[in-house]
Amino acid sequence: MNFPVWVWIATLAALAVLIVGDLVFVGRRPHAVGVREASLWVAGYVALAAVFGAILFVFAGPTSGAEFFAGYVTEYSLSVDNLFVFVIIMSRFAVPKEHQHRVLFIGIVLSLVLRGVCIAAGVAALSAFNWVFYIFGAFLIYTAIKVARDGAGDEPEEPDNAITRALQRVLPTSDSYDGGKLTTRVDGRRMFTPMIVVVTALGLANVIFALDSMPAIFGLTKDGFIIFTANAFALMGLRQLYFVIGGLLDRLVYLSYGLAVVLGFIGLKLIVEALHGSHIDEIRFAVPDIGIAASLGFIVLTLAVTTVASLLRSRSVAKAPAEATEALEPVHSGDRNA
Repeated sequence: MNFPVWVWIATLAALAVLIVGDLVFVGRRPHAVGVREASLWVAGYVALAAVFGAILFVFAGPTSGAEFFAGYVTEYSLSVDNLFVFVIIMSRFAVPKEHQHRVLFIGIVLSLVLRGVCIAAGVAALSAFNWVFYIFGAFLIYTAIKVARDGAGDEPEEPDNAITRALQRVLPTSDSYDGGKLTTRVDGRRMFTPMIVVVTALGLANVIFALDSMPAIFGLTKDGFIIFTANAFALMGLRQLYFVIGGLLDRLVYLSYGLAVVLGFIGLKLIVEALHGSHIDEIRFAVPDIGIAASLGFIVLTLAVTTVASLLRSRSVAKAPAEATEALEPVHSGDRNA
């Protein structure tokens, strides 16, 4: 469905209030975010997404609500790979822990703006050209094969940092941080701090990694409003997830395979949509229709199975060395007499 302009305005205003309020809260007391605090924030943003999806379900219809939830789950899951890159960037630029939350926040807001432009272009392209579905579908299937072939052992590499190097050459950048500020004064001269490079790198990394998630959500819905809001809620909760599962990422050994299955499924769904748009089913053979409810169920089930399997596998691997160590421990004389 086409959402009226006032719905767009009200939603953007609510997101702006949320962003400004969050930024004011973060800037008020810079500190290292703990797992408990981050978990509460993640739960809060997930709850907001659930409420928003429920509102869509009631007032816009079950299809719109299901499309939002499917897009949100897909975007949030595919964004987990971004966390590996966040860790690399934070380590490389030695960002102080008390300022990492603010840096992630600004970088993600920047990427949300850039994604908004990409979403507008994608919706326009799909509305005008049916053959774009074939391209997106083929790209997702290729990406799924590549992710599955790479396996769970390879972490995503940091994107090409030529742009960040260029920024450091073009912008007058100081050698050290000045708290959480983006600019500082060195010998009376106004200069940028390394924080500006970190924020830019995070924003660009988020957009680069959206090259697979954006076509994926287009395979679930063509509504620009739902696509944008699903991305917004996923990105807003992503930075908190960084502090929650930083130590859990290595345990999700099968997640890459689950994401590959999801990408492949949505790629096939896109090609099916393209065949329907080309009216192939009216000419030669019947093309199955994959509904949004079936898509949402498949995505949730796949991610749940791979997550549980990953945790069970990690637990068994961690338990094996402990059992081996116990078996090698010497038997005391008292034990033999017993």
